[in-house]
Amino acid sequence: MIINQANLRNLYVGYRTAFQGGLGQAESQYPRIATTVPSSTREEEYGWLGKIPSMREWIGDRVVQNITSSSYKIKNKPFELTVGVDRDDIEDDNLGIYTPLFTEMGMSTAAHPEQLVWGLLKAGFTTPCYDGQNYFDTDHPVLDAGGREISVANTDGGAGAPWFLLDDRRALKPILFQQRKPPQFVAKDKVDDDNVFERRTYVYGVDARYNVGYGFWQFCWGSRQALSAANYASARAALLGMKGDYGRSLGIVPRLLVVGPTLESAGRKLLNSEYGLAGETNEWKGTAELLVVPWLA
Repeated sequence: MIINQANLRNLYVGYRTAFQGGLGQAESQYPRIATTVPSSTREEEYGWLGKIPSMREWIGDRVVQNITSSSYKIKNKPFELTVGVDRDDIEDDNLGIYTPLFTEMGMSTAAHPEQLVWGLLKAGFTTPCYDGQNYFDTDHPVLDAGGREISVANTDGGAGAPWFLLDDRRALKPILFQQRKPPQFVAKDKVDDDNVFERRTYVYGVDARYNVGYGFWQFCWGSRQALSAANYASARAALLGMKGDYGRSLGIVPRLLVVGPTLESAGRKLLNSEYGLAGETNEWKGTAELLVVPWLA
């Protein structure tokens, strides 16, 4: 191949097409538990996470539901992925070996939010959220009907493989995916670029800016106990009965059971089998959808 700007432009278009194809091939599971929040600054503050507003009967003056200041911030992080194509391969027209690489580059880019979102969910047993407690904790502070602070749990602890039960139809889901700049495919492929002149390498890359953080802990139950009918029933009852400040019901209906590969069998038996272990009718059949997530392995 003759190396000129026209041929390099065609090469760029081909690699970008392969990259976009990889983006489209990747399976996306994280939107089931994460709300994408657009960002326009270096970091965003989510002080409003301290209060879930609700309607009330209008008697007398309006009651302003002030936002509790929690100083919970999510700072955007830059991410990149870069590959190089040897000039000799271009001159020798040996380019077919790179097309699958750029397709895989697209799939890897699409998978990165999956790694961040599911990794953060899994780390919720040891990572604080907006109220200062670990996201999955037994001591979340909530005001009871009389205005007194009490502790509320969204976990029953344990030490085994984690599983999660949640209401995935809320406007704000358990995880926030904050996006400042979506992935962009760029190239340094001019014949006079330093990387070409000094290293005989044409460089192609993708960069983006985003980050993840926790939303409302009330919408998700995390457990490391055995995934049994009894533990599932306790988690479901806890979410159905979850209340916000002043004893207000949140109307949570757990619809999604999230497990890693090691708990797939237990999850399918719990939600799909007609009968329980002792031959009794399985009352939990169909009460939630099972989502098996490889990123939780």
